[in-house]
Amino acid sequence: MHLAVVWLKFLIFAAMNFVRMLPVILVVMACADKQEECVFVPDTSGVVVDLKFQSLEDSLPAITSKEQLIRFMTTHADARDYFFSRAAYPSDSAFINLLFNRFTNPHIDTLLQETHRVFGHGDELRREFLLAFSNMKYYYPDFTPPKVETFISGLESDLYVTDSAVFIGLDYFLGNDARFRPNNMYDYMLRRYTKSFIVPSVMLLTGVDTRFNKVNPEDRTVLGEMIAYGKAYYFAKRMLPCTADSLLIGYSAKEFEGSVKFENLIWSRLVQDEVLYATSHLVKQKYLAERPKTIEVGEECPGRIAQWVGWRIVDSYMASHPETTLPQLMEMVDAQQLFRDSGYKPQLVKVPGKANAPSM
Repeated sequence: MHLAVVWLKFLIFAAMNFVRMLPVILVVMACADKQEECVFVPDTSGVVVDLKFQSLEDSLPAITSKEQLIRFMTTHADARDYFFSRAAYPSDSAFINLLFNRFTNPHIDTLLQETHRVFGHGDELRREFLLAFSNMKYYYPDFTPPKVETFISGLESDLYVTDSAVFIGLDYFLGNDARFRPNNMYDYMLRRYTKSFIVPSVMLLTGVDTRFNKVNPEDRTVLGEMIAYGKAYYFAKRMLPCTADSLLIGYSAKEFEGSVKFENLIWSRLVQDEVLYATSHLVKQKYLAERPKTIEVGEECPGRIAQWVGWRIVDSYMASHPETTLPQLMEMVDAQQLFRDSGYKPQLVKVPGKANAPSM
C-alpha cells in the first residue's frame, strides 16, 4: 500500500489485511545518544538475513528510448504493476508514453541529484532494513524478508509494500530542505516524508498486516481499533528498538511530550465522552483519523490521539505480563480482554468545560 494512504488504512483497520547481522554491540552503540528511547535489543548476532536490496533510482532517468523503458518495466514487473500502478492507465502505450515524458524531463536530473545528496548510495537505508529484518527473524524465525527496490518516481509514488516486496520512491522522502516536495499535502503530513521515516513506515505496515496482527473483525468499537493500532506500534518499536516513539507515530517531539504530560486529561476526555465503546464513523474520525489536531481534547492535542492511547494500553499490558512474547501479543484477538488485563487506568481529572469525569 502507498504511504500516502497508510494513515487512512490505519484508521479504517479494514486494511488489515545477504549478510550476517552486525553484532548487537553496534546496535547498542547506535542507541547510546538516546538511551531513553531504546527498548529490548535482541541479540541477532547469530541471525542470517538474505537481504535483496536494489538501488534503481539511476535507471529510469538514464533511459533514452521507449524501447529501453519497456524492457525495464518488463524486467521489473512487480514494480510496474504496484509501484507505478500500470492498471491505472487505459493502455500500455499511454503508460509508457507518460512515464517516458516524465523521466526524460530535464528537471528529473535535479531531482536525482537531490536524491543522491540525501541518500548517497543507499548504504544507511540498507543497514536500517537489515536491522529491522534481522529483528523480525529473531521474533519470527520463518520470516522471509521482502526484496527492497528504490526508485525516483518524479514525485508520483512514495511507498508500496507487499508480502514479498518493498518499493520506495526516494524523491518523496528528501525532507524539509528539498528543492522539490510532494504537492497537495498538509505540512503536518509532509514532516513525515523524511528518510528517517521510511523503515518505520514499512514496519508499521507490516505490524498492521493480519498475517501478524490478529483482530476480531466483529469488534467495531473505537477501543478495538485502538488496541489494533497499539499492537502495530508496539510491533514496529520491537523491530526498531532505538527509534524514537515520536517518529514511529509521526508526532513532533513537542506533540509527543505534550501527550505524555497530559495523558490523564486525554484519557478523561475519552472516558467522559464515552469514546471507547462507540462504533460510529464520526467518533472514529474525531479520535482515530488523520487530522492535524484532536480539538475535542484540546487545541494542541495531535491527531490520531486514540491510536497513541492504544499504544499506551498495549505497553501497559506487556509491562504487567512479561511472560507474553511478541508473537503471542500479536495473536490476541480479544481487545476488550487485553484492555481489562492491561491495568491501564490513568487518573481521571476534570475536563475543562465539563462536569467531573465519571469513574470507570
